[in-house]
Parts: sequence; C-alpha cells; structure tokens
Amino acid sequence: MDQVVTRVQSAIAKSSRIPLASVTVDSTFEDLGMDSLDRVNLLFALEEEFGITIPDEGMRQNMSVREVATGISMLLNGDAANAAAPGRT
Repeated sequence: MDQVVTRVQSAIAKSSRIPLASVTVDSTFEDLGMDSLDRVNLLFALEEEFGITIPDEGMRQNMSVREVATGISMLLNGDAANAAAPGRT
C-alpha cells in the first residue's frame, strides 16, 4: 500500500503542478486546491500510472490521498465493487 500511496502522491503533484512535499497522505482534494477539472485530469493520470480504469464516481467526492490509494489498491486486487467509494466500507 505504501508504494501505491507514493505513486498517487507523485501523480497528484505532477498533474496539479504542486510540490510533492505538499501532498501528504491525509491531504484532500480541497486542501490541495483541486477543482473538478483537476480531478478529471488526475483520474486520467492515475489510470495511466496504474494501468486501470477508475470509476468516475470514485473521484467526485472530496477524497484524501489515502482514500484514493485505498480505492486503487482495491482495483488492483480485483475488488471493483468497493473501490468506487473506498471511504464507505
């Protein structure tokens, strides 16, 4: 999971053009100043980074880096049913 978190942090920093050091595991999209367009761009970046398809509804809520990484981990492990809303298990 730590490797997934690191890759998510890197993708957020790169797609949002913010310093990697400012993207903590508990940062939310709101904390990072990400609007809906930023989230769409991040969705594409994460799909490319991990080679997966992420359900759109999973990125609509104000999620933290940890929640995104958890959802991606679930997708990578074949648990797509819970990955759309990792904070709601």
